[in-house]
Amino acid sequence: MTVYTEAGLAGLTRPVLVLNQNYEPLSVCTAKRAVVLVFLGKAEIIERLDGRMVRTARQSFPVPSVVRLGLYVARPQKRVLLTRRNIIKRDGHRCQYCGQSRTAMTVDHVIPKNRGGDDSWENLVSACVHCNNKKGHRTPDEADMPLRRLPRRPSHITFIQRFIGLGDHRWKQYLFLD
Repeated sequence: MTVYTEAGLAGLTRPVLVLNQNYEPLSVCTAKRAVVLVFLGKAEIIERLDGRMVRTARQSFPVPSVVRLGLYVARPQKRVLLTRRNIIKRDGHRCQYCGQSRTAMTVDHVIPKNRGGDDSWENLVSACVHCNNKKGHRTPDEADMPLRRLPRRPSHITFIQRFIGLGDHRWKQYLFLD
């Protein structure tokens, strides 16, 4: 299938929200992948992207913003991977000790590893290099450096809402942002 768009190939790299058959948010894919799902009859377009069209040799499709799968996909509860990048995204690229956001960020263990602290969402926070060195191998209480916000595991929907961002205002109702 050769695909042409009025906006060129750049229009096909836009993010598209993919919903399960029951309208539950599943993931985000590119517009090109979403058009292929529609073309194969595996998904339907729920929200369109402002009159833009994708043309094949024989058909035209609107560029989707939100698609819904035709069959229900039973998936185990999605979990956001524990990575350095995701910790920093969860914390909004801000040091959880001083609130600084314009410097390089590191990841700090709230309870240091040498005191039994583990690598978990609840024990890792983003910190600027200065605060991370200042805190050292102490707890926030011992270092007199209170956390601005207690660290928590983000949900899958929270991850789409805050970390991937709102790709299109049409996503709001499906991500429970109204």
